[in-house]
Amino acid sequence: MNQLHHKVVKFGGSSLASAEQIKKAVAIIRADETRRFVVPSAPGKRFSADTKVTDLLIKVHGESASGLDFEKTFAEIKARYNEIVDGLGMELDLSAEFKIIHDQLLGGTTLDYVASRGEYLNGLILAAYLGFPFIDAAEVIFFDENGNFEAELTNRVMSRRLARQKNAVIPGFYGSLPNGAVKTFSRGGSDITGAIVARAAKVDLYENWTDVSGFLMVDPRIVNDPKPIEVITYRELRELSYMGASVLHEDAIFPVKVARIPINIKNTNRPDDGGTFIVPTEKSLKQPSSVVTGIAGRKGLRLIHLEKDMMNQEIGFGLRVLQVIADMGISFEHLPSGIDTMCVVLSGADIDGKEEELITRIKEAAHPDFIAIEDALALIAVVGRGMAGTPGTASRVFQALAKEDINIRMIDQGSSELNIIVGVNEPDFEKAIRAIYAEFAE
Repeated sequence: MNQLHHKVVKFGGSSLASAEQIKKAVAIIRADETRRFVVPSAPGKRFSADTKVTDLLIKVHGESASGLDFEKTFAEIKARYNEIVDGLGMELDLSAEFKIIHDQLLGGTTLDYVASRGEYLNGLILAAYLGFPFIDAAEVIFFDENGNFEAELTNRVMSRRLARQKNAVIPGFYGSLPNGAVKTFSRGGSDITGAIVARAAKVDLYENWTDVSGFLMVDPRIVNDPKPIEVITYRELRELSYMGASVLHEDAIFPVKVARIPINIKNTNRPDDGGTFIVPTEKSLKQPSSVVTGIAGRKGLRLIHLEKDMMNQEIGFGLRVLQVIADMGISFEHLPSGIDTMCVVLSGADIDGKEEELITRIKEAAHPDFIAIEDALALIAVVGRGMAGTPGTASRVFQALAKEDINIRMIDQGSSELNIIVGVNEPDFEKAIRAIYAEFAE
């Protein structure tokens, strides 16, 4: 990495769940003066049986909206923040903020407003403790009247605002609608805010601090102690994320991907660990030490299997099949095909209860010789920029599965040579992932 000039740091809920955790985060920020802009989440769980503050806020809104007594839940929320303030030894008084939220609940406010207060209050605490200016995200992050994020408007306004600040705390998860009402992001909200701030501030690095030391090659619930991923490209990350890996959501990547800003996933509890770097392009990288960067998969899929003689000469056959699927509001996942065969992989959840209608409509539209829906399919993606130009990668995947007597029901490889996708029977899913990992993780 080049000499860095300034960074955005985002801290997740587990990193800010208590005064003790906030002290760790603040020590990290103060250890490097290039960490100029801070994006906090709401306090997460302090222990496994604890409740996230955002969940308490959603609960208190539900109680108030239903006309129930919400005072006990509201008191629990206040206690969480007061405990943090006391634990930090601060003089900060949040009673005026609590009153505003309480009055809004009595007046029938929106869920978005209430849910966003977790980040808002944590941002106030962190800004006061650091001595940084506080910027309300509602003043610099914008949605249109339909609730769609206004990326370019946000970037212009926030860039101007941050250019006047050496440091700032900008709470994650929310922005505002044209009428000034608070609007939250649907998922991965604070991660998205961090990426938006990184783009607007034109930083050299976006640090995303969480409770893990980066990404792992494979799900640790399936493989014990898997290897960490040191460097991954945006493209590889997208492939793994799409296949179900618990990594950053696509929306959280896009703003920094556009600006070609690298991301470093770091562990608040182990700040000296290198973590995982997510980089825009592989061109500047040396050849990776492993052919495979990561392995991920999804269960609960269905396979529509179609056969028709001379299918390859029938113009529009595939189009008619896909049009039926689209007309039924179903998106397809993969489309491996042969000369006289066609397979369409769909999410089982999307077609549950619609199987007969789907088959009938495809028969009417495309007149296949044979059609059947096969259940219990799992897909596994083997992803890696090192696969391009490395002969024999696919055969190693197939041999690893054959050694474990795992039947391959489907094979799909993209033209980019970035991934190989295999379909296996759902009961073989975990065994297949372990077999492939063992083959490539030497």
